[in-house]
Amino acid sequence: MKKIIINENQKGFLFKNGKYVKLLDAGKYHVYGDREIMVNSLDQPVLCPNCALEILLEDKAVAEQVAVVEVGDEELALHYVNGKFSSVLHRGKYAFWKTVDQHEFKLVDISTPTVDESVPAHIFSKIPPALYTKVEVAEYQKARLYFNKKLERILDAGTYYFWNTAVKVDVGFVDTRLTQMNITGQEILTADKVSIRVNFVCTYRVTDCVRILTEIDDYEEQMHVAAQLALREYVGKYKLDDILESKEQLSRFVFDRLKAKEGELFVEITDAGVKDIILPGEIREIMNTVLVAEKRAQANVITRREEVASTRSLLNTAKLMDENQTLYKLKELEYVERICENVGNINLNSSGDILTQLASLLRT
Repeated sequence: MKKIIINENQKGFLFKNGKYVKLLDAGKYHVYGDREIMVNSLDQPVLCPNCALEILLEDKAVAEQVAVVEVGDEELALHYVNGKFSSVLHRGKYAFWKTVDQHEFKLVDISTPTVDESVPAHIFSKIPPALYTKVEVAEYQKARLYFNKKLERILDAGTYYFWNTAVKVDVGFVDTRLTQMNITGQEILTADKVSIRVNFVCTYRVTDCVRILTEIDDYEEQMHVAAQLALREYVGKYKLDDILESKEQLSRFVFDRLKAKEGELFVEITDAGVKDIILPGEIREIMNTVLVAEKRAQANVITRREEVASTRSLLNTAKLMDENQTLYKLKELEYVERICENVGNINLNSSGDILTQLASLLRT
């Protein structure tokens, strides 16, 4: 004989000769011979290794004390205990004791990856990651959603969840911010056969994130080639001096050519311009020599202009003093004053007035 104690938080299943007999409540029991008792905790699913769940549910005493849910092949069941999410149940039939806790079940269709709006997002942090795919789209992005390589829809900024099913989920992100494209080191011959290198930059944003992928093979390369061709077309028509003097016209020409291709490239060109025009070494030396010569010539012109102006001013002053003796005397006194500022002592005799003697002394 064997003693079995069933606690208050447990139930027991009595078997005789391997066959289910009845449900046992809390208490002390003695088993002997061909009898056996299997104990089941009330906070666990109804489970008995000796027989199938269907056999237990045939007992009215068991059926009245359990909550039953059956989950299909393409379903999941969200299990709530006392109103709080507890677990997710896969395909199969489940029974939970409802004598202590209240059990609720929400069946979810997973035949497609789309998560129904009735499924709260917070449960995904509580279920195994293998059951779902999480997609996060930033504020500056759009996302192309594909089911089995077929475009499903466009996702705006936000967080999305998709069930992992037989349908494969893929996502392609598109940056909708202004993007800069640099075209560097383009070696081009000018009309006068000078090889120059042009660095160009343009900014753009994608306007149709679906057609830019489905109708164009590498849109960035297409834009790059379009800008290259426009640069070569313009530079090949003009001489080096004209190009250096009109960089703005070159920028405008390429910008207009790129704007004309906006529709077929599915982008918006917002700005474009020449960053640098790099000349060969010998051309730079020649241009530096020319620039130095031009600046020297300009300096000589300015110097001569100032000399002429100074001479003309002296001539006018001389004419005025020749015509006006008083002005002559004032000018003479002005120069005497300047000289005396740098003279320590002057000896004069008594003959003649002082100013006449000073003037005579200074003339000598």
